[in-house]
Amino acid sequence: MSTQKLPEVWLRGALDEMPALLQPVAHALLQAREELNELMIDFPEKLLWENLAGMASPGFHLQHLTGVLNRLFTYAKGEGLSETQLSYLAAEGKPGEYKITVIDLIKAFNSQVDDAINQLKATDEAILTDWRGVGRGQLPSTVIGLYTHSAEHTMRHLGQLLVTVKVLKQQQRSRL
Repeated sequence: MSTQKLPEVWLRGALDEMPALLQPVAHALLQAREELNELMIDFPEKLLWENLAGMASPGFHLQHLTGVLNRLFTYAKGEGLSETQLSYLAAEGKPGEYKITVIDLIKAFNSQVDDAINQLKATDEAILTDWRGVGRGQLPSTVIGLYTHSAEHTMRHLGQLLVTVKVLKQQQRSRL
């Protein structure tokens, strides 16, 4: 049986129920999810928190991808961060006292992408240029600015994760 690779998400057509101006954001997030899930298949647990050449570990990137989406979409709703979100931010990059697995981190990211897609679908295009404050300093942005940055930031960290994972896997193979 032949498995034909699909074109990138943005080349598969418009997403149902997605506002036209938010299609690119949704496409980028869905593309990131597909690539992340494929990249992390069979990733060794023992390498999850490995730092490579001073770069962030795969575990950090996986936590950060989830956390940033959650935070940016919270700001887009015009809300501040909760104590739970601030605690999550402080814990990014740390394995913590409980064993966090690769699967746990992938599931958390997938769930956050689902939440983001649902929020995008529910967004009225008329509010996209509305002002939104970011962080404690309430730095200026807009709803569309936050959504666009979420897509850009996600793809940037996915690229960093991709390189880190591939190098760590290669190093592991070289040691065997």
